[in-house]
Amino acid sequence: CLLLARAMGKLQSKISIHTTKYRADSSVGQMGPAGASQQHSPAHTDAVTSVAALKPDLCVSGGRDKSVAVSSWRSGAALRRFIGHEREVTKVTSALDSNRVFSASRDKTVIMWELHGTSGPSQQFPGHDLVVTGLAVSPDASQLCTGSRDNTVCKWDTETGECLGRAAISRNLVTHLCWVPGEPYVIQTSEDKTTRVWDSRELQVAHTFPAKQHIQTCCDVSQDGRYCLSSSSGSAGHGAEATLWDLRQTKGRVCEYKGHFQTTTSCVFLPRGPALAPSIATSSSDSTVKVWDQDTGGRG
Repeated sequence: CLLLARAMGKLQSKISIHTTKYRADSSVGQMGPAGASQQHSPAHTDAVTSVAALKPDLCVSGGRDKSVAVSSWRSGAALRRFIGHEREVTKVTSALDSNRVFSASRDKTVIMWELHGTSGPSQQFPGHDLVVTGLAVSPDASQLCTGSRDNTVCKWDTETGECLGRAAISRNLVTHLCWVPGEPYVIQTSEDKTTRVWDSRELQVAHTFPAKQHIQTCCDVSQDGRYCLSSSSGSAGHGAEATLWDLRQTKGRVCEYKGHFQTTTSCVFLPRGPALAPSIATSSSDSTVKVWDQDTGGRG
């Protein structure tokens, strides 16, 4: 459920933080008489651009209204709202069950917020030259990888805000980043139609999968770290597929999921139940969400 919701969505700081620019609003939803559900105001006042799981009962979202909101899955209430970016938020993420929330923006920065901390940002990560379009945090929330349309991927220390590494590849306009569970590797998709595997220790490319015919828009990693997904742009039924890649020794293409008529904007592995086959979900600009059998490519 948490992961399917995700499918719906998409340098040491040298500047002083003016606390008047940032604020966190809070409100708690309540149940009406006899347990009747309460209506809540929208979490954002403009389009929601990104959603990610935060805790089993919480999610974090970012929007064109420049804000970051933490909401309850159960009640639908926005519990906390962080305001500080100067332009729209492009990506949000968090290490699952962590109290740290990260947001990227068209203002070229990333901000870290503490769920139960002060109202202002606990850390800023400036340094990209263009909009930040990729954001991935290590499982222990100690390191952060960011990517941008400036063709660079950066690694950061979340405690100090220090940039630990910066790598540039020509034409590598980053579209998405995700961290491989339990590993030092980060998956990255790009407008150059490739999916890369980065070794975060030295911030070097460990592997590049064969280029596809269309821009790669998004990526995800299975919980066991064995497979990754990438999704493609497309139109009129051409392209718009999702691709399953093997992260183990073969490093090859396993399966393709074709059926969308417009760009596939997001792809995600779904939790596997005791009696359920491994499945993935994709969302598309054709206004549909499709669920697929991971092994066969058949639609559920």
